[in-house]
Amino acid sequence: MTPERLAEVLSRAAAKRILVIGDLMLDEFVWGKVGRISPEAPVPVVEVTRETSYPGGAANVARNLREFVERTSVIGLIGTDRGGRELRALLEEGGIETGALVEDAAFPTIVKTRIIARQQQVVRVDREELRAPTATQIAHVVEGIRHQLGDVDAVVFEDYGKSFLSPELIEKVAELARAAGKIVTADPNPRHPIAWKHVTAVKPNRSEAFLAASMPWSDPVEPASEDEALLGVGRSLLEKWDTQYLLITLGEQGMMLFEGDDAWHIPTKARQVFDVSGAGDTAIALFTLALCGEATAREAAEIANHASAVVVGKLGTATVTREELIASFHDDYSA
Repeated sequence: MTPERLAEVLSRAAAKRILVIGDLMLDEFVWGKVGRISPEAPVPVVEVTRETSYPGGAANVARNLREFVERTSVIGLIGTDRGGRELRALLEEGGIETGALVEDAAFPTIVKTRIIARQQQVVRVDREELRAPTATQIAHVVEGIRHQLGDVDAVVFEDYGKSFLSPELIEKVAELARAAGKIVTADPNPRHPIAWKHVTAVKPNRSEAFLAASMPWSDPVEPASEDEALLGVGRSLLEKWDTQYLLITLGEQGMMLFEGDDAWHIPTKARQVFDVSGAGDTAIALFTLALCGEATAREAAEIANHASAVVVGKLGTATVTREELIASFHDDYSA
């Protein structure tokens, strides 16, 4: 794919509006340095130098999309606590529409705190309570989407297995979106089995794909295009989910795209890997974005692959900018 073709796709996608639905969380990072071991226990003492916070989970998908499109909306459950207020503020500061957020005073906002020392994660602290949406909340979300769907070009389901994406909610929203001719994509979670019927594309990673297909784990094979176990899983999931495209992310091996009877391997473009946090968010965001820009599925997979390669070269919950993505294609095309 040439840089010129990339520019054409991104130009078409820029005016689109994409709605992200899923598990929202606040990603906190405590940065510091280790100079000694604690006298209280054999653990490192991290001397804090700075702290940062970013929208995480489904909110990070929206954040990735906002780098490329004029309008991005996000729907998910937050509390009225400090985490919820900070997450809402971060989203609004980033130009992401929050009017459809579901706010519940009894729900503690999901917060993940990572302690980073010398560019290495020392520990992660999770504060979360898994809670499915109530019937009233589902009805509220569905009705809200029904009213705004005419102004939406694509819907992304981002499932972190935190229970907001209930089967009932997914079925109702997907039915509305598909009936309206919208692109519908999903990033699934193996701990939360969903019948992803009639969506445009589903994007699991390799381990998630094997679990979803109820197939025993098989170590990766080089080249990935000759990995018979992986190819079998892909064919199985295409039939099980009845989806148009299946994109399996393979870490250092890149991605594998399945469409009908065909499968294409897209090798990784990553040169350095510092942090894989949020790489899946970037992949589903850019794959959906590219489809909105009238890219073919193979072109969309290539764009998602380049974008993910940029993100894993950064520390923390990161996004890829338009300039970084274009530069990645120029570097690859001129190599």
